[in-house]
Amino acid sequence: MFLSSRRLGRLFLGVSAVAAASLSLAGDQARVASIPTPSGWRQHDVHRPKPTVVEPAEWSLAAPAPKDAVVLFDGRNLDAWQTEAGGPAGWTVADGALVVKPGTGAIRTKESFGDVQIHLEWASPNPPRGKGQDRGNSGLFLMGAFELQVIDSYQADTYADGMAGALYGQYPPLYNATRPPGAWQAYDVAFRAPRFSPDGALREPARVTAFLNGVLVQDNEAPVGGTSWLEAVAYEPGVSTGPIELQDHSHPVKFRNIWLRKLPERRLPTEAERQEPKLIALAPADLDALAGSYLEKQGEHPLKIVVTRQDDHLLMKLPFRATPLRVVPVSPLHFVLPYTDGGLVFEKDAQGRPASVELTIGDGSPRPLQRVEE
Repeated sequence: MFLSSRRLGRLFLGVSAVAAASLSLAGDQARVASIPTPSGWRQHDVHRPKPTVVEPAEWSLAAPAPKDAVVLFDGRNLDAWQTEAGGPAGWTVADGALVVKPGTGAIRTKESFGDVQIHLEWASPNPPRGKGQDRGNSGLFLMGAFELQVIDSYQADTYADGMAGALYGQYPPLYNATRPPGAWQAYDVAFRAPRFSPDGALREPARVTAFLNGVLVQDNEAPVGGTSWLEAVAYEPGVSTGPIELQDHSHPVKFRNIWLRKLPERRLPTEAERQEPKLIALAPADLDALAGSYLEKQGEHPLKIVVTRQDDHLLMKLPFRATPLRVVPVSPLHFVLPYTDGGLVFEKDAQGRPASVELTIGDGSPRPLQRVEE
């Protein structure tokens, strides 16, 4: 972890109101600072439990990017990258790897992104030098704000929230799944950007799920704010996109095979697409007449459903569900599932008695079932 002058300035300008409000006076009592983190641990607490060490399985690295991926580094050039100030990226490209050039500063993508899936491979220097945070240190910053730590944590000691796989200063990795120094390692990350109300107020925090060398190390965690050092920093109001940034922490860490996929927002249905069923009211006697058992007459494992009345609707009991499903009437013989595209359509015989029913779910073919007496 290292803070650029820009990020350090943002630290002091954007200190979380939660943190600022945590200092209070109570009568003549001394001032006591609460811990402004959901976990209850102070940042970089050396007593915080270390994650269990696991040995990741041997698996293929340097796999080609999906066809729809945005390739950020393919081993050839730094065309997708620039300095924080917008100048040419000053890192080195050698033997198909992107290598931190200590002292040149962080590099970031020219393009900004929101929700993404990211793949990135990295290797810490070998032989290793230093200890604690001064050992193969770099970082992957999502939206230029949320750091997934890159560091040599293989048989090396540092505070839990600063290990490889950590959301730096906030969430330690669930496991220490690092490989030895010099070995290529891989991050696969799903990132959901924060959501804001029209007035800029935070509506949903960012979310990070991350795998290190195929091992889950962050499980849908919500950063309390942007990555900071020593104190909490609030979300930047209304900001939901930003660059991918790689950190210069004075160590020649290597990167390769960096790509991402932009993730779509789930589309809500339009008013015309909602298709909310218009319900009708049926007399209890009409509902009671439809109740009974219905059996499929074909198939190796024929389906049987049991229909009963409850108040102003019917219940459909399927053999593989512990509880029955409610079906509501949209016509005297047509009943639909309130939450699923499907339902029951009854048919009557020549005497006007319910004789069969068709069960439909989604785009599946209707399944005819005949009424049986029991």
